[in-house]
Amino acid sequence: MSLNINLDPKANIPRDQAFPKYVIDRPGKVIFVGHHLSTASHFRCIVRNISLHGADLDVSPNLTMPKNFFLEILGIHDEIGCTVIRREAEHVVVGFNMLLAPEFLHHVIRRGFEDA
Repeated sequence: MSLNINLDPKANIPRDQAFPKYVIDRPGKVIFVGHHLSTASHFRCIVRNISLHGADLDVSPNLTMPKNFFLEILGIHDEIGCTVIRREAEHVVVGFNMLLAPEFLHHVIRRGFEDA
């Protein structure tokens, strides 16, 4: 009889739900990745929640969302590479192309409290 031990208790949880989410409710920009990685066009969004893995965004329900884009959060001048995981009307769940550094996430969360 083999003994199956699951060493990762979060293995059955989708990655976008495996990391703690923090409410920031900050304006942001979805920046299209164009030809030769140009970033000429963008549209506004609200970043509702953020984690090390991704974020929950609110966008216009009439807007065609690109599969890959950069996200810029108001007050944070770095662009974060994102990929759409799922979309339901105006609610979009995105995953970051790389996990955020914990220090950067702390900076984003702290910045929200400084502006309040």
